[in-house]
Amino acid sequence: MFLVHEPIDQVKQSRAAWIYNAGQRRVRRAPDLAYDNINDGTEGLRTTDNFDGFNGAPDRYDWKLVGKKEFYIPYNSYKLSDKKLKYKEDVIRKNTINADLMRYELHRVWVVEATLKAGSKHIYGKRMFYLDEDTWNVVMDDSYDTRKQLWRVSLHPMIQYYDGKVPWHRANIWHDLTNGAYLLAGLDNEIKTPWSFGEKATLAEFQPDALRRLGTK
Repeated sequence: MFLVHEPIDQVKQSRAAWIYNAGQRRVRRAPDLAYDNINDGTEGLRTTDNFDGFNGAPDRYDWKLVGKKEFYIPYNSYKLSDKKLKYKEDVIRKNTINADLMRYELHRVWVVEATLKAGSKHIYGKRMFYLDEDTWNVVMDDSYDTRKQLWRVSLHPMIQYYDGKVPWHRANIWHDLTNGAYLLAGLDNEIKTPWSFGEKATLAEFQPDALRRLGTK
């Protein structure tokens, strides 16, 4: 489990992060939870700033607003939410998930280009982000290596969570075009408890000691 304190300006102030290690039953700082550091359990397919499209400080890239275009994007992916689905039997397929469970709509998106700054370090030399005009969420992104070759593509299908009155990702799918591998995250088909929005919490629940208490329950 991770605990993350996000500053308003992530360039002026780095995020503070802690991790609870179940095997050691201890909490320690996680200073590498940023930029292109690889997340545990992702087999190298997701960097920290890949999370939800883009996550973290933007200072290693030069950013350019390319403009508004129309694309078919993964949208209203309610079929992917069906609680009758089983991950192994119904969702997971070779190279990508079951295409019958995906849905696409023609939408206006804003295209944003990020180019790695000279002297900066990152495994992605260039990135293209596609933001849905209605929700301003990243719904697709393309990542290029430092030789400017397309390396990975990501899909973030959207649904409206009516109980929480919020549009959000139904899943996150990262594809590696060089080896056919992909990473799928965010599903809850085999979990009985639905996602909950608007939870109330105390300040004490966001302290490092809270990780230890949660980990020993």
